[in-house]
Amino acid sequence: MRKFSAALIYVFSSCFYFSPRLCVSVAKLSTMKKSSILLIDDDDSLRRVMEFNLTEAGHRVETAESGEEGLRLFEKGAFDAVISDITMPGMSGMEVLAKVRERDAAVPVVMITAYGTIESAVEAMKQGAFDYITKPFNRDELRLTLERAIRMQRLEKENVELRAEVTDRYRFDSIVGVSEPVREVLEMAGRVAASDATVLITGERGTGKELLAKGIHFNSSRADGPFVAINCAAIPETLLESELFGYVKGAFTGAARDKAGKFELAEGGTILLDEIGDLRIDLQAKILRVLQERTVDRVGGAKAVPVDVRVIASTNRDIEHAIAEGKFRDDLYDRINVVGLRMPPLRERREDIPLLVNYFLKKFNKDSSTSIEPEALAALRSYGWPGNVRELESVMERASVLKRGNAVTLADLPDKLKKEKSGVENIILNLPDEGIALEELEKSLIVKALEKHKGNQTRAAEYLGITRPTLIYRMEKFGLK
Repeated sequence: MRKFSAALIYVFSSCFYFSPRLCVSVAKLSTMKKSSILLIDDDDSLRRVMEFNLTEAGHRVETAESGEEGLRLFEKGAFDAVISDITMPGMSGMEVLAKVRERDAAVPVVMITAYGTIESAVEAMKQGAFDYITKPFNRDELRLTLERAIRMQRLEKENVELRAEVTDRYRFDSIVGVSEPVREVLEMAGRVAASDATVLITGERGTGKELLAKGIHFNSSRADGPFVAINCAAIPETLLESELFGYVKGAFTGAARDKAGKFELAEGGTILLDEIGDLRIDLQAKILRVLQERTVDRVGGAKAVPVDVRVIASTNRDIEHAIAEGKFRDDLYDRINVVGLRMPPLRERREDIPLLVNYFLKKFNKDSSTSIEPEALAALRSYGWPGNVRELESVMERASVLKRGNAVTLADLPDKLKKEKSGVENIILNLPDEGIALEELEKSLIVKALEKHKGNQTRAAEYLGITRPTLIYRMEKFGLK
């Protein structure tokens, strides 16, 4: 009789009581993907009313009049949520909750309790129930609580899937290549990933240094922690210190509140100091202190903040040359170069170009049958690639947009790839018996390339198959102006 009265109250409130806030929320949730619900309640009238309202909302509902029957249904089907009364003859709702969580802890369980008492419902929450509703409750309250439970379950599922996708994306075998230089660097990276050692990744721009850093992070014991990257060359020097270490309120004009820096944001994970070779000398000393003390000093702060992060640094500069010029601290170099990895330029791994071309064709073309003509592939293989893999990716995206059919042709490639190149094998060198100084030969080639292009550094660099910054660095090295 008591439960029948509760059912009448529920029907009455469903028909005549509508909270505007709840109605708006339910309206917003009506666009959600509908779900499969298991409803367990021994009160026939209340169970039928709830089943009708949930079905009307678009959900697929299966019902059971006892805990035992509900568990049998749960074991046979796949449900997005369970709704169960707490007080039932035989198996109670608390026992149902325990069994459901034992079989699949990801499925949210909403409990129904009567008489306005919440002690048992609070205990159910402690045992893992998502939420509870008390009788009498209205239709919108039921729907909203259920939708909130389903949304939370889906978010958790998507989070797990996203983490698995990210981990898979940054496995080392996602770095395309079978050449010996690539195999060597990946083999060493795999070994260093198992440790917390600081790593220095060197290589020209566009070779994939950040991708390798992410691979190390996501294959390490810190994979569940954050991966935070900061480009030391891209942030103005006046802002870089506060970005790295954070600041306290009032440290400078505009510092209206405390702010954590990149090191603190990477707590428990990995920080990538990209282009560390461009870091000014006073900040190098502060980075060294972080590595030694495992603390950071916020700008304007008086108290050191402990941090637990793994540091990976990368640069396209010759750090040893920078040390010789007094532009980089040798003690910091020793700290970051515990393990050194060099990403090879594309011209040193030309056998990987066909694999990379196929990878980018699949990435930029919905039609999996898209191919590349031999003449076009030959042009790609013979080019110097001063911009490395990043430049190849850009060229393949352009070709995928401009192609007229299902195949990329030579006409779809940029003009710079179509030019006839003499090749090193066509250069006639008279090698003296007494030997030759390689640096002098390199210097001579740079001088001749600059003379050939009337001092235009960009064209000379392209002619030599290197980047303009690399050319400038080598000009400085040889004292060329």
